[in-house]
Amino acid sequence: MPQFKYFVGVDIASATFVSCIRTSVLEVIAEPKEFSNHENGYVSFLSWLEKHTNAVSEIAICMENTGVYSEGLAYFLAATNHAVAVEPPLKIQKKFPISGDKNDPKDSLNIAEYACRYVDKLSFWQPRNEILEQIKLLLTTRQQLIVQSTAHKNALHAVNRKEVYNQIAKKVHQDMIRGITIHIKAIDTEIRDLINSIPTFKQSVLLLDSIPGIGITLASHLLIMTQNSLDPRKLSAYLGIAPYQHRSGTSVFKKDTSRHYGPAAARGLLYLAACSVSTHREQFKKYFLRKTAEGKPGKLVLNNIQNKLIKIACAVLRTQKPYIPNYVSVNPTCLRKA
Repeated sequence: MPQFKYFVGVDIASATFVSCIRTSVLEVIAEPKEFSNHENGYVSFLSWLEKHTNAVSEIAICMENTGVYSEGLAYFLAATNHAVAVEPPLKIQKKFPISGDKNDPKDSLNIAEYACRYVDKLSFWQPRNEILEQIKLLLTTRQQLIVQSTAHKNALHAVNRKEVYNQIAKKVHQDMIRGITIHIKAIDTEIRDLINSIPTFKQSVLLLDSIPGIGITLASHLLIMTQNSLDPRKLSAYLGIAPYQHRSGTSVFKKDTSRHYGPAAARGLLYLAACSVSTHREQFKKYFLRKTAEGKPGKLVLNNIQNKLIKIACAVLRTQKPYIPNYVSVNPTCLRKA
């Protein structure tokens, strides 16, 4: 790990951001200063950094992840070879309970202190592949359109059931549903074209598509999520389907449960995939029936199947071999004995 001397805290808003510089938890060498959250502000911020610091390699910059508001500065700093950590806001806020004033300068000081105290825990940000960013944006837009389509379908159903209704209202919902359907098809085509433009992405999606229950849309989500890690436990935890213990002493003993949150679109598609294979694939169907006959709740068994699909997805990507329906794993110790 690089030996950082300067710790820069950045509190970002829509139009501006405030930054300060620490060299230790107790020493602030540059008081909070406000900059414009646009290209001109980024250049001014860089000049300000150069004035108060020495080598770029000695600077650790930490900011909260505020989505599109923090994206521009993060890209700019990464392009100028600065070490940038983009941390979840809640992770930082938990370290500094609110007491007294709450404002942008105070927050930037807290973020700089957080970077100084937990520098060994920081995950430094790197821009994602541009094609993957486009695919992610298209998947997000697709999910938003699906939500809108569902709302219009429900509204149209209500209109059709009314004793007195207006034809214009009905036509509006029908036109919106038709238009959204056309846009979703266009998005699906664009996602396929983007994936096919990169041979490695195309190969990965083909491998994922060989797994029962996983189609092009879920495969696209998994393609993005598996870029940083092929550890199924980390992926399950990120999706919110990994069970966690909740126990303390002899009085607190709750059932293992997942955290119930994560990327909703990918988690929903994975749940549908688990439902599909537990109904139509003999191997998963037998497992589902056996576990429910043992008294396990159906949702728990489906959660287990989701985790199994994640393990298979990571395995096919790691080995670069398609899914084999009748594959049986062999214990390595048995092979050594043989």
